[in-house]
Amino acid sequence: MKLSIESVHLGSVIVLAHERFHDERGFFMETYRADHFRDCGLPTEFVQDNLSRSAKHVLRGLHFQWDPPMGKLMRVAQGRAFLVAVDIRRDSPTVGRSFGIEVSAEDAKQIWAPAGFARGFCALSDHVEIQYKCTGIYNRLTEGGIRWNDPALEIAWPISHPILSTKDANAPTLAEWLASEESMHFRMEPQGVWK
Repeated sequence: MKLSIESVHLGSVIVLAHERFHDERGFFMETYRADHFRDCGLPTEFVQDNLSRSAKHVLRGLHFQWDPPMGKLMRVAQGRAFLVAVDIRRDSPTVGRSFGIEVSAEDAKQIWAPAGFARGFCALSDHVEIQYKCTGIYNRLTEGGIRWNDPALEIAWPISHPILSTKDANAPTLAEWLASEESMHFRMEPQGVWK
């Protein structure tokens, strides 16, 4: 089964396309295979899998974790959703810029966004299931969020009145995050490598 990089955004956010084998019974696809990911320059060590189910117009995000740093590989397992990644690395040339894409279970795309990006989505179908593969173990003490409708992000969300958790509705702005001491966890080393 073939894995290919469809496009790259903000230097690090990658849209992956997967080949699916169809017959009269349905389909089969590989959602993760270490050798194919390695060949594409992607991480191969994922330490946690999560599954989220949401009703139409639910918006979750924008979430991130700084310790341990957590990258996420996201795919829609059921339904249709708009997935978003925002660069929150203070030294990055693309800090504050976002990438969003509509993804469905039918198109078999996955989105990789490394640590240093806040991620979120909104559900566009009656029910949406999103699967995440994570490079870090969840730590509630070092998780953060950015307000979904911060004007500085210029995200073109396809819905205007989402269903939000209280926590997401009251998340800080990008400017507040960048002014925090915690934002120093995502910084570029002198050798040009992100830590």
